[in-house]
Amino acid sequence: MDPGFVQPEEEVQAGKTEEQSMVTPPVPSNIKVRRCGYCMVKQPMRAKHCQLCQHCVRRYDHHCPWIENCVGEKNHPLFIVYLSVQLVVLLWAWYIAWSGLYFEQSWDWLQHNIFLITSFLLIVIFTIVVLLLLISHLYLVSCNTTTWEFMSHHRISYLKHSELENPFDQGVVLNLWRFFCSCHLTAWEKIYFHRDSEPV
Repeated sequence: MDPGFVQPEEEVQAGKTEEQSMVTPPVPSNIKVRRCGYCMVKQPMRAKHCQLCQHCVRRYDHHCPWIENCVGEKNHPLFIVYLSVQLVVLLWAWYIAWSGLYFEQSWDWLQHNIFLITSFLLIVIFTIVVLLLLISHLYLVSCNTTTWEFMSHHRISYLKHSELENPFDQGVVLNLWRFFCSCHLTAWEKIYFHRDSEPV
């Protein structure tokens, strides 16, 4: 699935819709508007080039080896659903494995149930990993930030030069609404410059 690949300018101009033709506010001199050094497209705010996909991705979060794709603006909500379904399946498998165990203190019992015990321990480990991933992503979504922005805050020019800790945060409810219910791409520059110009 397309995670929100940034299209070259020629393709954008040819297929421009009314939504895409929104005027982006002028960029202050302390914020660098970048042209990607790999694919030579103008990167909108919050986009990053993925070395594995060989594309710039809008609102880049991370490249996920589990889905063998980037997680970006267009598929991030589906990634949250994917983690939720994985968690439900693992909890169901945990319940099945637990219900198959009956405990006795004998060497013979351990030999007969070693596969079930190993399966149960693996399921517990995977459940903890998926649960932590889901919780961390839900936290980042509620703050309207990405994994890449969270980990590289000090290196990203638009975050480094912002007076606010997170210029895209619009409150938990609006962040969640925009993330799960918005069907169009967001002009992050409008939110950034609107929030940055507000009196503190």
